[in-house]
Amino acid sequence: MTTTRRDFLTASVAGTAAFVSAKSASAGTAVANGPVPSYLADVADLYADNPRKAALEWFRNAQFGLFIHYGLYSLLGRHEWVMIKEKIRVKEYAKLANRFTAKNFDADFITDMALDAGMKYINITTRHHDSFCLFDSKYTDFKSTNTPAKRDLVGELADQCQAKGLGFYLYYSHGRDWRHPHAPNNSGWGGSARPKYDPPEEYYTTGDDHDLQIYVEFMKNQITELLTNYGPIGGIWLDGHATPASRRAKMHEFKLQELYDHIHSLQPQVLVSYKQGLLGTEDFKAPERHWKGKSDVPLEICDTLQPHGWGYMKTDDGKHKTADQVMKMLATAKEMKANLLLNTGPLPDGSIHPEDQATLKEVGKRLRKS
Repeated sequence: MTTTRRDFLTASVAGTAAFVSAKSASAGTAVANGPVPSYLADVADLYADNPRKAALEWFRNAQFGLFIHYGLYSLLGRHEWVMIKEKIRVKEYAKLANRFTAKNFDADFITDMALDAGMKYINITTRHHDSFCLFDSKYTDFKSTNTPAKRDLVGELADQCQAKGLGFYLYYSHGRDWRHPHAPNNSGWGGSARPKYDPPEEYYTTGDDHDLQIYVEFMKNQITELLTNYGPIGGIWLDGHATPASRRAKMHEFKLQELYDHIHSLQPQVLVSYKQGLLGTEDFKAPERHWKGKSDVPLEICDTLQPHGWGYMKTDDGKHKTADQVMKMLATAKEMKANLLLNTGPLPDGSIHPEDQATLKEVGKRLRKS
C-alpha cells in the first residue's frame, strides 16, 4: 500500500516545515546580487557579496541530498541503461512515451520526505542518456509534456523546493546520448557513446553528415532553458563523463569551458559538476560510490538505496538498503568531508518505493536524535 501524505507527515516534519518557512521568509530579500534563493537563507550576507562563494559554503555543509532517477526506463524496471544493455532500437524505445503517466509522482510528498530525512537538497534526472526529458523543452518533442502525463515534473519539483527551502540541483546527460542524431557515435568516441546495434541504427547520422556541434548547441539551449524557466538552481550536474574523456585529444569539441562560463552567467549562485571532474574547473566533484581520491573542491559521493541500480529495478524489490546501511554511508561521507547524494528510483507510476520511504523515515528519526 502506498503511503499517503497524511500518513507520512509527522510532528517532526511540521516542525521542520515551520523552521524552513521562517528561514525562507528572510530569503528573497533583495540584495546587491538580486533576491536570495530560499535555500541560501543561512548565507544571505555572503550571497550579497559573492553568490557563488555563498553557494559553495552552503554546499560544503549540506551533508545529505536526495537523488532521483526517473524516466521511460522506469516503466521497464530493468535498469536505467536498459536501452543500451538490451540494444532496444531508438524508435522502439520511443514507444514507451505512450505509456508514461507519472500518475503518482508527487513533488509535494517527495520534498516533505526529503526534509523529514534530514536532506538539504534534491537532484533529479532532467534528461538521462536516452534523451527523454522530464521538462518542457522547445528543442525536442521527446519529453514528459508530450506523453499521457502532460506534466513538467522538473517544474513541479522546482516549485516545491523553492517553497520549502531545499536546494534544487539538475542532473543532465551531457557526454552521452542514445537518441540525438548528432550525439557522439561509437566510430569516434568510447565510453558507451551509443548502443552497439547490428545492423547500424539508421536514426543516427554518420560520416560527413554527422555534426557534433549541432548536438553541442542543442545541449547549451536546453541547459539555458533549465536555468531561465525554473527559478533558482543550486547546480548543473553533468553526466556522461566517460565519452568525452575517451578521446581527450578532441575533447575540446564539446566546448565545455564555454558551457561552464555560460551556466555561471545565467545564475550567479549556480554550481557546476561533471562527476569526478573533467576539466578541473568544476565547482565540485560528484563521483560514484567506492571512489578513492582527494579533492581540492567540495565533494559529493552518490550512492543508491537499491543494491546497485539507479533507475527502478524490479528484481531488487525486497533488497533495498536499510537505515543501518544509510547511516554507515553518511558516516563514511563525513569522514571524507563529503556530502552523500542518496538515490531513489521511483516506481513506474512515479511513486517512491515503499522500502525507500521506510528507510528514509527511520534515517530522519535517527538524525534528529544524534
